[in-house]
Amino acid sequence: VSANQCEGAYNIDGKGLSTSDFAKVCKPKEKRMCTEIIESGEYYPSHKGIDFYNRYKEDVALFAEMGFKCFRFSINWPRIFPNGDDVTPNEKGLEFYDRLLDELEKYGIEPVVTISHYEVPKNLVDKYGSWKNRKMIDFYLSFCEVIF
Repeated sequence: VSANQCEGAYNIDGKGLSTSDFAKVCKPKEKRMCTEIIESGEYYPSHKGIDFYNRYKEDVALFAEMGFKCFRFSINWPRIFPNGDDVTPNEKGLEFYDRLLDELEKYGIEPVVTISHYEVPKNLVDKYGSWKNRKMIDFYLSFCEVIF
């Protein structure tokens, strides 16, 4: 699963805004609409997801009950580095993934980790132009070094 599609909890425990937090819901076969600001009254799927951030223990128990041997998930970059260019990581974000990994281990489910799934911290887009700027490489490497 992709963090931005399942976790929800888009604005708690120090998580920064992600590019996916600005993508509104769309009808099938319609192009996804991204907004410059989070508009009141609009539905943004990443904001709630399936509430995996708060319900991961129940979900992992269900995975085990269904016989899952592995579970693929991505790590939400702005949950670890809220702005993307932060010097220190968000401890609450790291703690969440530590708890998730512990829960998977408890049930003998092997984690298959995707570093990032189609998202970057919104600040890196606004401040640096995202991947058009070579500074992104250093920000991404900092993220990778922390999570591994």
